[in-house]
Amino acid sequence: MLTGRAYVGVMSVFDRMVPDDFEQVVFCHDANTGLRSIIAVHDTSLGPALGGVRMRAYPREEDALTDCLRLARGMTFKAAIAGVNLGGGKSVIIGDPKHDKTEALLKAHGRFIQTLHGRYIPGMDSGTEMRDLEVIATEADRVSCVRNDPSPMTALGVLEGIKACVHARFGTGSLDGVKVCVQGVGHVGSSLAGKLVAEGAEVTVADADGPRAKEVAGEIGATKVDADALLATPCDVLAPCAYGGVIDDSTVDTLRCAIVAGGANNVLAEPRHGEELQARGILYAPDYCINAGGLISLEEEILGHDEQRTERRVRSVGKLVADVLRRAEQDGVSPAHAATAMATERLTALSAVGPKYVSR
Repeated sequence: MLTGRAYVGVMSVFDRMVPDDFEQVVFCHDANTGLRSIIAVHDTSLGPALGGVRMRAYPREEDALTDCLRLARGMTFKAAIAGVNLGGGKSVIIGDPKHDKTEALLKAHGRFIQTLHGRYIPGMDSGTEMRDLEVIATEADRVSCVRNDPSPMTALGVLEGIKACVHARFGTGSLDGVKVCVQGVGHVGSSLAGKLVAEGAEVTVADADGPRAKEVAGEIGATKVDADALLATPCDVLAPCAYGGVIDDSTVDTLRCAIVAGGANNVLAEPRHGEELQARGILYAPDYCINAGGLISLEEEILGHDEQRTERRVRSVGKLVADVLRRAEQDGVSPAHAATAMATERLTALSAVGPKYVSR
């Protein structure tokens, strides 16, 4: 059943929805499985909202809501700037994926998703895998990531975006000898690290799961450092590929990089940290721009296009990042500000054409 269980006060939920024009937030609870989850639909001007199912042991329920809202809004802007005809949404399941995830719990979440009748299309995210989406698909009609893992395509887009940043900063498109620190070696981070090594980059990896980082480093020929040491490690490119909020007041002063460009969502704890990076002379590739490859590949899957077309379109993320950097320079603003302006322009133009997506 749906419930109004007080994750935060009812008025505070609406207070947080209104400024960013959220369409819908659903709080879900199933007593039999212990499910506590949230589904956020931010904007469906461009189409049904697509976004991953994240499962995480959040310290507080309010943290889960904050993460869900930020991620859903980011998906809207990711689709808009990448030319994808999908809206922005996200869902989070509160719990430790290693200990609390069960088939029954995933099916319960799928039943809640089905109540939205296609307005929200779930996919993979931190804490979920393809087999989890297959379970959700037994209860919900519209589910992505059941045939293909989009992570390698996300990593490919990030790789091309890093090349664009290296060219903008150092005047070369080659990654040979470029020092890259990859934070987080999950689905996207491990794939990106391998692609970087193949391009000749000198890669250092770190992860909260130390043994996992050591394993990946050994497999691809990278260097491994402790997770708490990575941000201060001197490098040309810092590639955050773990959870968001990595650039905040306490970390921005520790950075020893020329470029921040990675696959994580919501890299900046607050928008103002994009301006902080700009002031420090650090080039920042806006996360929802450089990590759009996975979303692009999912749209291509929905459209039924072949792998060659999908790869060509994903590789165009490099051109998109270059366009954002040029726009920022022309307008005299930070790349984060330029990307927001470019995404907003498309959203504004298309939202005026007709009604927002209505479930079928």
